[in-house]
Amino acid sequence: MNYLNIDNQKVLPVVSELNVLLADYHVHYQKLRNFHWNILGKNFFDLHNRFEEMYNDTRVKIDEVAERIVTLKYHPISKLSDYIEVSRIKESSPLLTDEEMVADIINDNKIILEQLGKIIERATKAKDEGTVDMIGAYIRELEKSTWMLNAWSKHTKEEFNTSFVK
Repeated sequence: MNYLNIDNQKVLPVVSELNVLLADYHVHYQKLRNFHWNILGKNFFDLHNRFEEMYNDTRVKIDEVAERIVTLKYHPISKLSDYIEVSRIKESSPLLTDEEMVADIINDNKIILEQLGKIIERATKAKDEGTVDMIGAYIRELEKSTWMLNAWSKHTKEEFNTSFVK
C-alpha cells in the first residue's frame, strides 16, 4: 500500500541522501560531545553549555531523520562503521582550542547545509513534501546557529557587509 502517494523509484535518491545526512549527524553529534567534554579556558562556561545544546538538538534530528527514512519505507543505516565511511564530516582531536572547536563546527555546518540542499533538490523532484518541510526547517535553524558561531569568532570591531540593493 502506497499511503504516501510517492513513487518508490523517485524516493530512493531522497532516502540515499537522508542516509548520508544521518551519517553526518552521527559524526557531528559525537564531535559536539567531544568538544563539550574537553573545552577549556575563559570561554568554558559559554561553550560547554552551547555544545550541550547543540548535541541535544542533533540527537533529536538523528531520530527524526531515521524515522523519516522508515516512513518512506526504507531502512536507515545504523552501524557506526557505516557512519564513519559515509559521512563527509571527520572526527576531531579533543586537544583543540575554543576557537579551533568553533571553526571546526562552522565547517561541519557548511557540509551539513550542502547535504540538506541535496536532499531538498531530490525531495522536490520526488514530490516528497514531508521531507522538504522537515529539511527546510533544519536549514533555517542551522543557518542561524552558524551565524551565531561565526559572530562569536569575530572581533568586536568587524562589521557587516554594508552593500545592499535598493
